[in-house]
Amino acid sequence: MKTKLLLLLGALLLATLPAHAQWTTQSITLKPGWNAVYLHVDATHTNLDGVVGGDASNPIAEIWLWQPVVAPGRFINNPQAPTVVNNDWAAWNRIPALSGSLTTLNANSAYLVRNGSGANYTWNLVGRPVPPRYTWTAQGVNFIGFSTPAANPPVVDTFFSPSPVMQNQAQLFYYPGNEAAGDPPTTRELFTKFSTPVKRGQAFWIRAGNLYNNYFGPVEVVAQTSTGVRFGENLGQYSVRLRNLTLGTLTVTNTLLASQTAPAGQVAHVGQVPLLLRGQLNQTNLTYAYTDFSVPRIITLAPQGQPGSDIELILGLNRQAINAAPGNAGDLYAGILRITDSLGYSQLDLPVSAVRTSPAGLWVGNASVTQVRHYLKSFQLGPDNQPVLATLTTNGAPYVVTNVNSSLGATARPFPLRLIYHVDTNSTVRLLQRVFSGFDAQTNSILALKENLLNPARLASARRISAAHLPWSAANAGWVATGGFGLGQSLTNVVTVDHNDHAANPFLHTYHPDHDNLNALFNAVQPVGAESYDIERKLVLTFTAPPVDFTTLTEGSSRMVGGYQEAITFKGRARTLGAVTTNDTRTITTSGDFSIQRVSTVPTLTTQ
Repeated sequence: MKTKLLLLLGALLLATLPAHAQWTTQSITLKPGWNAVYLHVDATHTNLDGVVGGDASNPIAEIWLWQPVVAPGRFINNPQAPTVVNNDWAAWNRIPALSGSLTTLNANSAYLVRNGSGANYTWNLVGRPVPPRYTWTAQGVNFIGFSTPAANPPVVDTFFSPSPVMQNQAQLFYYPGNEAAGDPPTTRELFTKFSTPVKRGQAFWIRAGNLYNNYFGPVEVVAQTSTGVRFGENLGQYSVRLRNLTLGTLTVTNTLLASQTAPAGQVAHVGQVPLLLRGQLNQTNLTYAYTDFSVPRIITLAPQGQPGSDIELILGLNRQAINAAPGNAGDLYAGILRITDSLGYSQLDLPVSAVRTSPAGLWVGNASVTQVRHYLKSFQLGPDNQPVLATLTTNGAPYVVTNVNSSLGATARPFPLRLIYHVDTNSTVRLLQRVFSGFDAQTNSILALKENLLNPARLASARRISAAHLPWSAANAGWVATGGFGLGQSLTNVVTVDHNDHAANPFLHTYHPDHDNLNALFNAVQPVGAESYDIERKLVLTFTAPPVDFTTLTEGSSRMVGGYQEAITFKGRARTLGAVTTNDTRTITTSGDFSIQRVSTVPTLTTQ
């Protein structure tokens, strides 16, 4: 059997992703007797015994799922009646003893549903909208439905007009319904193609000889993944390609709709996804413009084969808006992106979801020091134009200071300082001098404070990240910050270097007798200020909003920027004035900005 697989939206789903729900209701009118139904929603969050069997007002008596076996040389040439449960049919029955292997309802599948009552019944099925996906058999029959609008769908002949081969060659079969109770379903060939609408949610048997059909509507939508627009916790941009399959100009309307409330037991969403659409590139500053989806976004496609008939849309998630909103890490945002065409032939619903991420992980970047605070004294001058001495004290007679210029002045060039921060699941932020990224003995990704904690067999793929300007120590415990890690907040770290720290204090030269911090006999440590100083560095990061452009808004969970300040205090000799002993100090203040990127989401530092 020659079978080809068409994925209208993306590649085959190789692995099932976690269900971050966007919810909608598909309404299907069931005539008495048998109905051919095609589902555009995934209702696997519940089971048929509950959603149908547990509802006494629901007249559905049995449901059969068409799931044909694909095998070389095997094909089904005519519409099949569900007589017994076999490899091609799975069944559910309101009478438990007659039920087969069907327990839940999947999307993009055709079902035969028997309405056991004598009147029409509107079946409102709550589920997750999914991108259409079709398996087309080039030989035999196909049992499928089409993503047409729920209101005013096109008739069969009009719907297939962009594909003349299908319009002329395809044979369609349908279920008229209204069979007597207990009778098997009956099919009829559809001859009234000029008046029969292609209803959303209705399935048809289609036979087209050896024709392979790749037409399922006038606009083909190829998405980055086959499960919809899922930004998850880390993704910020998503690609959707629109292709015009007609010979005329086509406009496509993209509308962001709200998700319905999640059913009981499912993850609730906290709000609408703040979705963005990337615009043109600004050649001056190389940033992209953007628009939001507060109103529908309309895209014009040129006729098939002409330039502009195939357009890529880059959708973005405004993570800055999510991070600034009240809430917590793990909050779910949901919506539905509805794509319709100007012919009124198709309605494709793409689920859109995003998760507010925790800042936990490793952040690496740089501060750029661009300013240093002056410390320029002005002195009082006497008649001789010489500085005037102040009153004599125990510390001497200093000159009279009239002014100190402590304004910030620009540096000759920016000075970079490496920044390494780790944020754990408890929001504890730690400034690190070095960190090792690699694998443990079980090949799990880890962040370690010591190299010997890594898997020695995989050191070739490990990395060490260091900040040379911070004091080295064998323990390498880092410095816990105070404050908050987030937009509008600030972090403060105080890093101290002892005056006798030969590994880190820049004023010490271990083998120079004048700078080794030892007395003349080399048998005692000199006091603070004699040959070296205690050093205290106060580093402050103030998080600010990034520039307002498409890229920076969409990377809000992976990049943080803001202002950088550092006060460096040198502690010198102790002096006694009266009964008070103090140390001479001098503070140098610098400022600039910073940018850090999240390079790992591992929330734990391995210390032993």
